[in-house]
Amino acid sequence: MPRYALKIEYHGGPFAGWQRQAGPATVQGALEAALARLEPGPFAVAAAGRTDAGVHALGQVAQAEMARDWDPFRLSEALNHHLKPHPVAVVACARAAGDWHARFSAVERRYLFRILMRRAPATHAAGLVWQVPRALDAGAMRAAAAHLTGRHDFTTFRAALCQAKSPVKTLDALEVEEVAGLWGLELWLRARARSFLHNQVRSIAGTLERVGAGAWRPEDVRAALAARDRARCGPVAPPQGLYLSEVRYPEDPFA
Repeated sequence: MPRYALKIEYHGGPFAGWQRQAGPATVQGALEAALARLEPGPFAVAAAGRTDAGVHALGQVAQAEMARDWDPFRLSEALNHHLKPHPVAVVACARAAGDWHARFSAVERRYLFRILMRRAPATHAAGLVWQVPRALDAGAMRAAAAHLTGRHDFTTFRAALCQAKSPVKTLDALEVEEVAGLWGLELWLRARARSFLHNQVRSIAGTLERVGAGAWRPEDVRAALAARDRARCGPVAPPQGLYLSEVRYPEDPFA
């Protein structure tokens, strides 16, 4: 059966996350329902990462096996037609090798977390950012982020229900960038790693916000990491600011 790689963009607000569930709407469920309008199935779509409820994606990557040999452009157009009115879009589609896997072939995942710093309620950006009513100290947040890059035991920044075999991960980069957005000044946190723990990025974002607000010192983040204690983590940031922005492979399947 031909295998296809799908690059997917979605607004996570209406969904209970990526993974199919009995009852709540999910991104995987919406995509599999669209596939079922094209072929009998059943379909079991695999993705590079399972985003949580409310989390968005700019470059989620998934795979699907089809009975027919579809032209990739026609397949993406057909899926986008049947995905309506869900806020989900297939932005690229390509045939993939039989041994290529959306999750296990990935060598890097990139996340973006957006913080909007303004007092007036967000209107156009509502549901797409974490809004805080004060300016944050980006320099202090960068100093704190430096303590988290590299290979560490991230137990402090790991959800209690995380199913990863080990809390040890290598965080290749954690950048803090000030961005003059259309609706006000934002801070963009960019994280890169081969893989992440459950809630790791949101836990880090919430902790760095405390540093930016002056409630924590950068050295407090280093101490929290070394403690390997979930109770030492700062508040977990809300999901609406988080985006799975890109997934990388040894060879780009969409090139």
